[in-house]
Parts: sequence; structure tokens; C-alpha cells
Amino acid sequence: MTQNVGIVIVSHSLKVAEGAADMARQMVGNSVSIAYAGGNAEGGIGTDVASIIAAIETAWSDAGVAILVDLGGAETNSEMAIEMMQEDRRDRVVICNAPIVEGAVMAATEASGGSNLAKVKATAEELMAQ
Repeated sequence: MTQNVGIVIVSHSLKVAEGAADMARQMVGNSVSIAYAGGNAEGGIGTDVASIIAAIETAWSDAGVAILVDLGGAETNSEMAIEMMQEDRRDRVVICNAPIVEGAVMAATEASGGSNLAKVKATAEELMAQ
């Protein structure tokens, strides 16, 4: 069985991350592994590199993982998380320049069809081109 690309949602708010993941999961069911990281280590607004790494591991697929972020700090911490991963996995994780909710739904839908990581990323990012 071919694994689908996994999806990670990173938000400064735990509730936003959880809600976006829930919405995407309701659209695609269990065909795509979807994980999220939200808030800082103390439970406040922010992002946490360790929780992003954990979310990537939860959503991991040999087909890759697409990350959607809400603000610049989430992107920066996601980049740091990718850099801290094993070298042979780094090139299979991408950050999508897309709206977090809509992008997550589009990426998950594309991934559920078995598309590769580049196509999942491109589909999510189509929203920014409009």
C-alpha cells in the first residue's frame, strides 16, 4: 500500500491548529495522516520547535510531509524543526505558502488522492496565486 503525504498544521494558537486539523481530517477521513502543533511550551500563544518535530513524526510518511503555518514565527520554528531532523528526511518535508485552513484542506484532499509531495504543495499554494 502506498503511503500518502502527511499534513502538519502549525499555529500560534492550539485551538486554531486543532480546528484546522479537524476540518481537514473530516474532509479526507483516515486516508491522510494529519497532525498539528499549536501554542508555546507553556500553553500560551506562540510556537514550539519540539512540538513541531513531534507533529512531523506523527504525520510522517515516506511520501513526505507538507507543513502549513499561520504566521512568520511558525514558519521560522518549522524551518528549525526541519533542520533538526535526520538528514535523510529533511528533503521530504516542505512548508507551504498557503492559508492555514484552506491550504490544509486542499493539501489533505490532494494527498488523499495519492499525489506526490510537490503536487500537494503546489495545490495548497494555488490559493496564494489567486
